[in-house]
Amino acid sequence: MPEWSIGAVSKTVVPSGTQGSNPCLSATKQGLKMHIGLYFGTFNPIHNGHLAIAKQVFQQGLCDAVWFVVSPNSPFKSYSELLDEHKRFDLVNIALKEIPYCTASDVEFNMERPSYTYLTLRKLRDADPNDTFSIIMGEDNLDGMEKWKNHEEILQNHTIFVYPRAGKWQKKTWKNVFYIDLPLLDISSSLIRKRLEKGEDIENFVPQNMVEMIKTLYS
Repeated sequence: MPEWSIGAVSKTVVPSGTQGSNPCLSATKQGLKMHIGLYFGTFNPIHNGHLAIAKQVFQQGLCDAVWFVVSPNSPFKSYSELLDEHKRFDLVNIALKEIPYCTASDVEFNMERPSYTYLTLRKLRDADPNDTFSIIMGEDNLDGMEKWKNHEEILQNHTIFVYPRAGKWQKKTWKNVFYIDLPLLDISSSLIRKRLEKGEDIENFVPQNMVEMIKTLYS
């Protein structure tokens, strides 16, 4: 029997909730203006690549905090591929526990599904009008952004920081889109799931303290 319990992890609901002394949340609570990078994803599961990207974005001074916005599902992904959203959210919370400038958000859990990013952004802007919200995404997601519902509204109101992904992607010259200098990380959630299906190790792809949790949940 594993010595951990996914269900025991306390949830952080951003922006309406706070947890502990997380400076990302306390600053928002005090009404201080923050530049928040929103990292949207299903995080199925979260992995070292996600964490490395958030770290680089913060260390380069592109934002004051990074919120991992866990999507219950995606208009572009099969729901059958996804682990239960609450378990994915708990995994994200565990992965971010020791990173003070990162926090998890389940803001989309009580919204209409499938999750549309422009609606989430509206909700966050309304909840925290003093803050500035930018989006962190990979080249692969930007390449298909024209298929997103009301993508023009997103581009008009938010800066988008784009990190490199494997493959050949056409560079966009849209307003508010900035390509950031990050190393190419050849890792993905789908790669981890495939390795688990084959019984292969995932120790180099996820935080060490989460290996057994992820093996159990995705077996």
